[in-house]
Amino acid sequence: MLELVDVTKSFGGLRALDGLSFQVREGEILGLIGPNGSGKSTAFNVITGALSTDSGTVRFCGNEITGLAPHRVSRLGISRTFQVVRPFPQLTALENVLAGRLFGGQGASRDAGSRESAMAALDRVGLSGKADHLASSFTIVERKWLEVARALAANPKLMLLDEFMAGLTPHEIPNAVGLIKSIRAAGVTIVVVEHVVKAITGTCDRVVVLDAGKKLAEGAPHEIVDDRAVIEAYLGTRHARG
Repeated sequence: MLELVDVTKSFGGLRALDGLSFQVREGEILGLIGPNGSGKSTAFNVITGALSTDSGTVRFCGNEITGLAPHRVSRLGISRTFQVVRPFPQLTALENVLAGRLFGGQGASRDAGSRESAMAALDRVGLSGKADHLASSFTIVERKWLEVARALAANPKLMLLDEFMAGLTPHEIPNAVGLIKSIRAAGVTIVVVEHVVKAITGTCDRVVVLDAGKKLAEGAPHEIVDDRAVIEAYLGTRHARG
């Protein structure tokens, strides 16, 4: 479904992505992990058109999307969340989700169908009861769920989740994992950037590990946690044994 081929991106003298190549298969949940600064969010920004590549190719559903503007990428069926959630604070939850729908393949309108779809997205993340509340009144965790609902409203084929479990309590993480699996069950392919290792191993079909902008390892979760290079670069002995 998605393929990065020899993608390179530099910021001055810093090479954030260094010949990065990996594939995302339709219908899977792929984990993208690695140390801070390894290139995970940069990869998301390149895929979605927020950043241009220095070289390399990005393909989606067989078509090259390298260099397309973010709104065009979104219209093709790729949506995302961000590490730092920034809803429109003076809009209601429902209005925020309708704004997300605006950039999806179906666009947005004032008809009942748009409102119904937006409410369904809010219901999926447990916020339908706060549809008329201003986003400024939401907690950080609620804003994270709102961000997911807004991405869902775009009716994506592929969803990129950028550390949306960060800051969740151990009690909240199982609900987040369940949400990811339910989105995949609805036919959406998912790529998850996450530092919660247990969530990655319990959710993902496959994991790609980045280090210094390069692909360090790739495989099933149980293979990754036993990979010596991954343990040394990222997991550490304590997490690997856990």
